[in-house]
Amino acid sequence: MSGFLELAARRRSVRAYSDRPVEQEKILRCLEAARLAPSACNAQPWRFIVVDDPELKDRVASRTSGGIVPMNYFTRQAPVHVVLVLEPANLTSRLGSAVKGKSFPLIDIGIAAEHFCLQAAEEGLGTCILGWFDERGIRSLLDIPRRSRPMLVLTLGYPADAPDRPKKRKPLEQIASWNGYHGSRPADDA
Repeated sequence: MSGFLELAARRRSVRAYSDRPVEQEKILRCLEAARLAPSACNAQPWRFIVVDDPELKDRVASRTSGGIVPMNYFTRQAPVHVVLVLEPANLTSRLGSAVKGKSFPLIDIGIAAEHFCLQAAEEGLGTCILGWFDERGIRSLLDIPRRSRPMLVLTLGYPADAPDRPKKRKPLEQIASWNGYHGSRPADDA
């Protein structure tokens, strides 16, 4: 396996980070990869807030863990947090979302986040995409306007450990079919 498939296999959710600082040029390349992500009607409904000031980063991390359901206690280890903010989409994207009953901007945010994470993996960095956090607290800490919504927090840093296990994923036969929902895979001898 090489190329993109190898990169996709290498990317993982990292929950233990070293204290090694992340070089700004690597962060900029991750942001550039995210900037190049496709979006419905080219709306680009996102803003990335890079939080690398240690004190502010710890305050953001405290908004990603604890509460009623204790989660994400590893986030304080990550030297960088990137808050992905949903911005109002352009008119055609909003109309398309309404007509089709799909939130195209949310789909776009997911694509941009994964572009960022794949570039991070290419740079030797680890990430974890978080959707569970104190949105109001993050909004206040980072002065995010009311018309915009913090949707994801990406932790970023050098992994503290090497991946020790293969990814657990469903077999291809359970997630893909040909020519219909219940279709089967073409014969290998064709």
